[in-house]
Amino acid sequence: MSKRLIDLQHISKSYDGQMVLDDLNLYIRENEFLTLLGPSGCGKTTTLRIIGGFESPDTGNVIFDGKDITSLAPNERQLNTVFQKYALFPHMSIAENIAFGLKIRKKSKAYIDDKIRYALKLVNLDGFEKRSVDSLSGGQQQRIAIARAIVNEPKVLLLDEPLGALDLKLRQDMQYELIRLKNELGITFIYVTHDQEEALTMSDTIVVMNQGYVQQIGTPEDIYNEPTNAFVADFIGESNIINGTMLHDRLVRILNVDFPCVDVGFGNQTPVDVVIRPEDVELVAPEKGMLQGEVTSLIFKGVHWEMEVLANGYEWLVHATQMQPLGSHVGICVDPFNIQIMNKPESNDEKAVESDA
Repeated sequence: MSKRLIDLQHISKSYDGQMVLDDLNLYIRENEFLTLLGPSGCGKTTTLRIIGGFESPDTGNVIFDGKDITSLAPNERQLNTVFQKYALFPHMSIAENIAFGLKIRKKSKAYIDDKIRYALKLVNLDGFEKRSVDSLSGGQQQRIAIARAIVNEPKVLLLDEPLGALDLKLRQDMQYELIRLKNELGITFIYVTHDQEEALTMSDTIVVMNQGYVQQIGTPEDIYNEPTNAFVADFIGESNIINGTMLHDRLVRILNVDFPCVDVGFGNQTPVDVVIRPEDVELVAPEKGMLQGEVTSLIFKGVHWEMEVLANGYEWLVHATQMQPLGSHVGICVDPFNIQIMNKPESNDEKAVESDA
């Protein structure tokens, strides 16, 4: 297990009386690709800026490799940041852009030239030294911004929505490039995004945030398959989130029908949230279903069909490779292992978290 590199302890931050982070505790391990994921205003970029030294917390401490760096300036920290707006200098060549930080640190010309060649090779832009910034595509500019950051040999690379300005194909290409770079460089990546697919594709660990609070921390598989609450379930991928009653261990009542499940420990006759992913809803002949419904919407998504099925007053979202015609009558089955049971929120704060999804 890698050692802890960064420890955020009891971090709080507010702007104009509005709490953005509320007693945040989070640690990041060496060589980890950790993604801060959540909707706009959830506190993820503020967290990144506090780690980078661009913001100071109102309370709490930032511990880096065992040392308290809360009051250190950004340039005194062993990390570099890549922003969504790449902040390249248009009047400088590519080589001059990459060399900028090294020149400030008064490195020798031979050292700088060697580092420029190494960084450009790493981001697959060998021979671009003399090119101007304006001659590059968005994806190439993004790579130069990353090259400029990695030549400084940071222990941590902070990336604030760095792929947001790119088109879909480039964004997907860059996701694979970032994974490759992280593995080759052996440094810690802390990545901010609101894009669930990006987070699921690249991360070792995902931190789901909302309204200044951490909702869940886990691997992409954990976050997707075992969401801790309705907000996480709804934010990570699509879900059917239905009011239910836990009758007793391993049996839940959904829409007046009793479904076997595998969850225990929720008590008897307990109101719960039931989460079922659309790919886990199985459409069968009406007489074979646990409940029956009618296909009310049908969209072809390339890999699968997306259907809505009205059953027992609820519009079920279904993803399936087999299409059922619009208006057809179908049965719905769900494997007990694919039914996720969650406690209802205990407070209005939690409900506010849920309703913002």
